[in-house]
Amino acid sequence: MTDGGLLDSYPLWLLFIVTVVIVSIAVEVGYQLGHYRRKHAPELDMPVSAMVAAMLGLLAFMLAFTFGMAASRYDERRNAVLEDANAIGTTYLRAALLKDPERTEVRRILREYVEVRLSNLNQEQIGQALSKSTELQNQLWSHAAAIAEQDTHSIVTGLFIQSLNGMIDLHAKRVMIGLRSRIPAVVWFALCFVALLTMTTTGFHEGIAGSRRSLASFAVVVAFSVILFLIFDLDRPLEGLVRVSQQSLQDLQESMKSQAP
Repeated sequence: MTDGGLLDSYPLWLLFIVTVVIVSIAVEVGYQLGHYRRKHAPELDMPVSAMVAAMLGLLAFMLAFTFGMAASRYDERRNAVLEDANAIGTTYLRAALLKDPERTEVRRILREYVEVRLSNLNQEQIGQALSKSTELQNQLWSHAAAIAEQDTHSIVTGLFIQSLNGMIDLHAKRVMIGLRSRIPAVVWFALCFVALLTMTTTGFHEGIAGSRRSLASFAVVVAFSVILFLIFDLDRPLEGLVRVSQQSLQDLQESMKSQAP
């Protein structure tokens, strides 16, 4: 259900290890090319040093740009959870103004709706949860239509339908932000291409300078891999270390239970 591309099929820890290995290979390839160049066709270190600095600056820009995209989507998902909880809570409170048996049934469905949204789901289960949420929304709308037919001029019914409509709209917003608004594949491709080119150029500069392999190169590789790991994590809404807190929905669920008949 998520639009994440091929990388979603691999765990984050594996992506981190693969990133370290591939980037390390790029640095080593660049070093060997620089070492060969130094022996057979020496060139000045200064121009290459300036180009390496430019490449590192470009890589930093790409990292900042991609991280900003992932972080903004994380903030949007977090705000959407709060808005969703407020919309459901408002609908639940207004449902208390309805007459029985609709009042009891509508509030029961809303409690089940929150329980579904709080389920700890993985990639395979999210489709079933979305189908269940849609089914419960249809049940709620059927009750709202039946109530409206009984009294077309009721202010209470109008307020309830208004809040229910907002709740359904927020569900669509959460699905779009949480599952389908991901970093585009072309951005990932550009970032990886610039990163590999930059690391190769860095190794090349080290090779033509005639210096030995430095531990600082490995530190750069690990630092880059950590930042890329964090971007991967932020871009995955259903897994990872950085997860959107569901506390607002959990608080709402407790409040609903305390008000249940």
